[in-house]
Amino acid sequence: MRLLMLGGTEFVGRAVTEAALARGWEVAVFHRGRHAPPPGATALHGDRIAPGGLAALEHGEWDAVVDTWSGAPAAVRAAAGLLADRARSYLYVSSRSVYTYPARAGLAEDGPLVDASPDSVDVDYAQAKRGGELAALSAFGDRALLARAGLILGPYENIGRLPWWLTRIARGGPVLAPGPRDLPLQYIDARDLATWLLDAAERGLGGPYNLVSPPGHTTMGELLETCVRATGSPAELHWTDPDRILAADIAPWTDLPIWLPPGELHDTLHRADVSKAAAAGLRCRPITDTVTDTWAWLRGLGGAVPQRADRPRVGLDPQREAEVLAAQRQRQ
Repeated sequence: MRLLMLGGTEFVGRAVTEAALARGWEVAVFHRGRHAPPPGATALHGDRIAPGGLAALEHGEWDAVVDTWSGAPAAVRAAAGLLADRARSYLYVSSRSVYTYPARAGLAEDGPLVDASPDSVDVDYAQAKRGGELAALSAFGDRALLARAGLILGPYENIGRLPWWLTRIARGGPVLAPGPRDLPLQYIDARDLATWLLDAAERGLGGPYNLVSPPGHTTMGELLETCVRATGSPAELHWTDPDRILAADIAPWTDLPIWLPPGELHDTLHRADVSKAAAAGLRCRPITDTVTDTWAWLRGLGGAVPQRADRPRVGLDPQREAEVLAAQRQRQ
């Protein structure tokens, strides 16, 4: 197989590139040159939002194109339009954010979608991803696969969610652990996403798929307790009622990454129907593997955690955490 990876030097794109190379595929990585692609890949340089930035893609043929773009849909439209006659399929890594909010628990791929356009330039994340889907469909039709990923974790993460929990727990001491402890979580390891995408490319699959683990694949308790074991930390998890956390003006998802209190938003993010993807071969590794491998990757970086420039840093301020824990002890 000949794969063109648009991106491919960070997080999901890198996971896809490494998985394809491991299969013996010929992989070309189109990127801006800020980070080196994995060894064995052919580098094609260009900036897809600059005038003439797609020149490196004007020649060549591929069996599959994988695109993880999350900016203006017009960039997907331009790339997909250029490649439509020279690539067999176009796999666009989208997001479950394309569903109108709130997405009810158990929502499948036929749920209502946000309004968007493939020609958009200045739009929010949900509209950008839906616009990207429309752009891919416009150029490739039923040869376009829309991988609507949920929460993505694993090595190479440059958003900072799991890395924050690992580094916080590794620091030790009392840790504000957002409850309930048995709160079910739904996520996908970037490597499992990559494996499924490449299998789908081989089979010529098209259309939308919710790409995330089954609901309850792990829990908040299992996640944080696995972080404690993986880091070997003496950290003490202090499980705290969601109402107390919200009353302290601590923001779910950003101050406490991954966590959402039970309710509408939690149902939207952590209770999707993934039966279609499962029937098409999706297999998700246990949380122990994701956490342990991410910690090993972080340790190999020597403390320098990658951070996407277009995403805000996540995590609770240590002083704020200490204040909330102290107030909690006083109430007890």
